[in-house]
Amino acid sequence: MDRLTLPRLTENRETPTLPDAGQLTIIGGSGAGKTKFMEKLTTLTGDRAYCLSAVSAPFPEREESERAGSIDMLYRRAIGNSTYMRTDAVSELDKLIYMLFTDEFEYLLTIKQEHYEGRQVKLHPTRLDRLASLWERVFPGNRIVRAKGTMMFSTAAGDDLIPFGKLSQGEQTVLYYAAAVLYAMPNAVVFIDSPSLFLHPTVLNNLWNSIEELRPDCTFVYNSVDVEFVNSRTNNVCVWVKSYDAASEAWDYEIVPPGHFSEDIFVDLIGTRKPILFIEGDARNSIDARLYPLVFQDCTVKPLGSCDKVIESTRTFNDLRNMHHLESRGIVDRDRRTDREVDYLRRKSVMVPEVAEVENLFLLEGVIKAMSVRRGKNPKNVFAKVAKAVENEFRQRYDEQALQHVRHRVKREVECRIDARFSCITAMETHLRGLIKVLRPREQYNELRSQFQDMLANHDYAGILKVFNHKPMLGDCGIARLLGFKNKDAYIQGVIAVLKENSPQAAAIRESISYCFRVGMPVPEKPNRNFKSNQQENKNKKRGKSVNKP
Repeated sequence: MDRLTLPRLTENRETPTLPDAGQLTIIGGSGAGKTKFMEKLTTLTGDRAYCLSAVSAPFPEREESERAGSIDMLYRRAIGNSTYMRTDAVSELDKLIYMLFTDEFEYLLTIKQEHYEGRQVKLHPTRLDRLASLWERVFPGNRIVRAKGTMMFSTAAGDDLIPFGKLSQGEQTVLYYAAAVLYAMPNAVVFIDSPSLFLHPTVLNNLWNSIEELRPDCTFVYNSVDVEFVNSRTNNVCVWVKSYDAASEAWDYEIVPPGHFSEDIFVDLIGTRKPILFIEGDARNSIDARLYPLVFQDCTVKPLGSCDKVIESTRTFNDLRNMHHLESRGIVDRDRRTDREVDYLRRKSVMVPEVAEVENLFLLEGVIKAMSVRRGKNPKNVFAKVAKAVENEFRQRYDEQALQHVRHRVKREVECRIDARFSCITAMETHLRGLIKVLRPREQYNELRSQFQDMLANHDYAGILKVFNHKPMLGDCGIARLLGFKNKDAYIQGVIAVLKENSPQAAAIRESISYCFRVGMPVPEKPNRNFKSNQQENKNKKRGKSVNKP
């Protein structure tokens, strides 16, 4: 997608370069000039600009747009091109509904003509089909029904069909945004003022995730004061508008770097009602930033970069509870931390997963089986093959892994012991010469090798994921190929896409990942770690035998 041209900065400063992103969010205080900034950005975007507002969409009392590609212009063009297009629509929502049904009618006529001419007919989803699919994702159990040449709606309660004019304000808003985006020109820049207006918090993120997936070719520009919404966008760049100089038509603004954590953003964060979750990685490229907002949906997720910054920020934020009354948690990778280190972090509200690194979360049994169901594969067969591949990879590398674990432990222990106070250099030398006996590197190495060998002997799949730091494993284990993905990155994106839905597979993936965390949230019963013993357990249940849980 093309880069956007930003409005002029005050004091003749050089306009900053805007990074490529699927979303741009304009933020700032009341009266800072955000709305005028967005209007200027719309002008600079030219014919690619596509402006939407739920405030005026259902109402006729407004001035029609003359902008090329607008809903009003599309409707006028459709009237000129079709003899059966209704001409009595007054609101944008009415016009979208009429255009959807006219398009559907014309498509069906074309299919019928091709059939009579003896050509092979292959059906493709229409705009109305895609809208109906999105509607059911946002409102599970509800359906859009084509009835008597118009659009009707059924509810999960099984009530009588209702027309779109009887929908609630929030439902009409969902209908408007979803239908409107389907008519945006290719590679459009879609401008949305107040994207959370009229929408219930339970549907907000799901709706915009689904809409963005409908049009991956488009760039979405949001003007929002909702901090929770801003932090929910996973491919987002923020423009922080501070003030506006009307005389020179220039703004004081800056591009907020992904993962930036300053006192000013801290002030923004304390306006949220959700607990804050600090995570590793950057806001645009890391797996963490794409995954955790979809798993921990009750939190405002903030990427901070390094694990040290996550730990320190969590501590600082919690020390200031008397200022904001919000919970703060952190997430860091387990890496090669000992159980003692992990327990310490958890007491400090820093969550540590029961896997070595974030990539291993995509290899959890529950995640693999949920994705297998989604892809139409046999869950048990796929998991068994992946588990065998991971086990074989670990068998070849457990010596190397044991050495890396010992290196981590020795490094941490030396850092602690070298801080001791010494009366003279001789005392320090004596202390250092004795460290080898205290650190016991070879003994620790042999102990870890023995533990790793036991994991292999017992087919302890979950135990292996807990200690195996090997990023290529996600690609080497064959999970992507088994599920029909091009590569591991496509598999990761597939899991992310499922988590954006309101589906049984999304719930299963979210629950499986939640098993891995132990701080500040309910922990379901821990599953058996031995994937072979799980099969025997299921057999025992069928025979009516009792099974002892670990």
